[in-house]
Amino acid sequence: MGKRYFHVVALGECLIDLTSYGNSEMNNPLFEANPGGAPCNCLAMVNKFKKKTAFIGKVGKDFFGELLKKSLIEKGINTENLILDGDTNTTLAFVKKNENGDRDFIFYRTNCADTCLRKDEVNEILIKNSEIFHFGTLSLTDELCAEATSFALKSAEKNNLLISFDPNLRLNLWASEEAAREAFFYGLKKCDLLKISDNEIEFYTGEADIIKGVSLLKKDFKGKLIIATLGKDGCIVFYKDEIFKYKGFKVENIVDTTGAGDTFWGSVLANVNSKNMDSLSKDDFDEIIALAQGAAAIVTTRYGAINSMPDIEEIKAFIEKEKEQI
Repeated sequence: MGKRYFHVVALGECLIDLTSYGNSEMNNPLFEANPGGAPCNCLAMVNKFKKKTAFIGKVGKDFFGELLKKSLIEKGINTENLILDGDTNTTLAFVKKNENGDRDFIFYRTNCADTCLRKDEVNEILIKNSEIFHFGTLSLTDELCAEATSFALKSAEKNNLLISFDPNLRLNLWASEEAAREAFFYGLKKCDLLKISDNEIEFYTGEADIIKGVSLLKKDFKGKLIIATLGKDGCIVFYKDEIFKYKGFKVENIVDTTGAGDTFWGSVLANVNSKNMDSLSKDDFDEIIALAQGAAAIVTTRYGAINSMPDIEEIKAFIEKEKEQI
């Protein structure tokens, strides 16, 4: 097949993170409307590496939907298949930060736009002209968007794309834990590249030990790369029969961890492709993971995700500064 036009095309949720950041003079909680949604966060980071991206999804034809479209365009993400639907509302996620910078989510998503994407609305041309197809489990929670996701995945397989999957577990969006697990194992069997957090490994396998948990996942996983993220403790790379462990960067001034994992994964996806996927070395991963962890560390010092992504130069400067302090 000829040269791909988009490095990554992603399908899924595009939403507003209403992030708490203190109280008003009347002691009422204040929320900032941050453009977000895991697939879009990921694409925004890929674009920082000057790689072309496209998004497939649906938002409401409302104030928030218009804000999201504007934000994606400003970040260089192709919005040809971002549908503004006048019959549904844009999904909202209220984000309450904990003392350690982590957060709890309350979603306003029932019958909202991203759950109503239909398979006949998926632009196959975008998929055909892409190198990597990326998705998560949130586009599998409802019947319509699950059908659209399945249709897009079949197109990605037919056109020999690398398939990337981040489960992005949000239990409160599922009818049951069993349904969430079924969606995860569906994605696991489809993907070539898997990003999964430590708590997700324990949830899906019942195993708290990361290496043992991943060995259980590999019974269903036939892909090329698994990266287990451990928050501030770094990550573990599982590539072919090799395991590489990386410590995380120490960040003192964390204000918001929203989008940190998406930032990490977007950076990884920007630096892999179908040509190098079978021949990556330890040195390659040393560079890829340093960039990804540096980008994620920077994002935790800012509010929001899409609008907080660092440039390559900023990431490299951060890494050099960290090296000097070792």
